[in-house]
Amino acid sequence: MALHEQSVGLTDEWYTPRYVFDAMGCTFDMDVASPPTGCPWIPAAEFIYQNSLNARWRGFVWMNPPFGGRNCIVPWLEKFFDHGNGIALTPDRTSAPWWQTYAPRADRILFVNGKIKFIGADGKPGTSPAQGTTLMAAGPAGVQALSRAAAAGLGLLMVPAWKRSLP
Repeated sequence: MALHEQSVGLTDEWYTPRYVFDAMGCTFDMDVASPPTGCPWIPAAEFIYQNSLNARWRGFVWMNPPFGGRNCIVPWLEKFFDHGNGIALTPDRTSAPWWQTYAPRADRILFVNGKIKFIGADGKPGTSPAQGTTLMAAGPAGVQALSRAAAAGLGLLMVPAWKRSLP
């Protein structure tokens, strides 16, 4: 779940559409930012609906955190990268200080093609958001999932230069 930037007249609660999960072709141990009503298409064995930042995360996690206030994503990314095993969905804000702080910690970054039309709390797709989306991988399972997503055409996969094997 994510509370994305508000759109006039629309809900501020938006969920990742099924095609993103289909492209990654994986099952998560936990969705660490799940809506209270759940999303039946999220392939996770366990869901955290509240107080996730204070909960114990385990295994391979999916994280589509609240995007609300200016830097509200920071504690989520800090916990995600400290956990070190999963996929985090973030706005594509490469100039934001938080993005520049956490992107170097990713093992892979997938820049999603176009703009994801997130699913509203009413179950209907929204309009295009203001910016694109990146998926950040931490750990080998995340790298494999984003590699599959890139091969399926979801976006452009980047390997941070400092993580490449150089001759």
